[in-house]
Amino acid sequence: MQSTTREPLRVGIELGERRYDILIGRGLVDDPGAFAELPRSRSAAIITNTTVSPLYSARLKHSLSRHHRHTMVIEVPDGESHKDWISLNSIFDALLASGADRRTVVYALGGGVVGDIAGFAAACYMRGVPYVQVPTTLLAQVDSSVGGKTAINHPSGKNMIGAFHQPIRVVADLDTLDSLPQREVAAGLAEIIKYGPIADSVFFDWVEAHLDALLARDKTALAHAVQRSCEIKALVVGQDERESGLRAILNFGHTFGHAIEAGLGYGKWLHGEAVACGMLMAADLSVRLGLIDKSYALRLEQIVDAAGLPTRAPSLGAERYLELMRVDKKAEAGEIRFVLIDEAGRAVVRGAPDALVKEVIDARTA
Repeated sequence: MQSTTREPLRVGIELGERRYDILIGRGLVDDPGAFAELPRSRSAAIITNTTVSPLYSARLKHSLSRHHRHTMVIEVPDGESHKDWISLNSIFDALLASGADRRTVVYALGGGVVGDIAGFAAACYMRGVPYVQVPTTLLAQVDSSVGGKTAINHPSGKNMIGAFHQPIRVVADLDTLDSLPQREVAAGLAEIIKYGPIADSVFFDWVEAHLDALLARDKTALAHAVQRSCEIKALVVGQDERESGLRAILNFGHTFGHAIEAGLGYGKWLHGEAVACGMLMAADLSVRLGLIDKSYALRLEQIVDAAGLPTRAPSLGAERYLELMRVDKKAEAGEIRFVLIDEAGRAVVRGAPDALVKEVIDARTA
């Protein structure tokens, strides 16, 4: 186990009375101090999956022993295909069987799937209980654990059943990234890369220059990448918590990406892999609409490729892509809304003619 040797980095999510901190550092799962000043309660529930639980649930339970007299561990199956009603109901069954009440604190220990489903369970159980995100994947640390989006999937679309329910803290332990398969590290890099084109050109330059260090899991590089990603997301969420406008830019690559995930079947591609390919499709569409130069789209493709992420989309057929994207939550009256690059470091949300979108799909599919 890695003990904490320095104070963690802190990023605040400013939401008035619901303000909370993201802690970023090493050894945090084993540090009771990372969970100090959170609500104390008789009981707590660690919601995790069958892969993460053997690695970290006992360690987290030990750290929480100062704050809760009894902490149960609830395991769900691993994988995007299990982010569904069955897994959600199994969580409710376990909470009810244990006598969990409105003061019970839920801890989401795992990647994005665990964070989404545990957060949704916390939003629904007894009309809402507090929860803490303890993300153990790079993708979850830089994106899905932050901002309060919780959901399960529906066969017709990803994350279509859910709620906004903010955590009371996010504890991002960089040491948990050591246990990730390299494919998961690359998938997390997709969400880090995303922030540059939509919000911070300087950060885009930095990611490009430090990509090898990030792939090698250099902790200094990872700390900066996680911190800056969270700062950008915190700034956006603080202005638009419920995605009525600005927050939609965080979905760069997700319209195409969610279609890939739903079309292939959840779990065939990792979320970050689908987003990476979706970003390249959105960049291609941006070029065709005259918003950016082709050279910028090519630069993005080179970074995505160097990260070990897919650059060619699966062949689902243009009509199937359009059908799936019309279910996207940004769609309005059946019109697909895309997050596009307006210029380097700035995004815009707008529609595009189906014929042009089909050109992109035909050009980018394998």
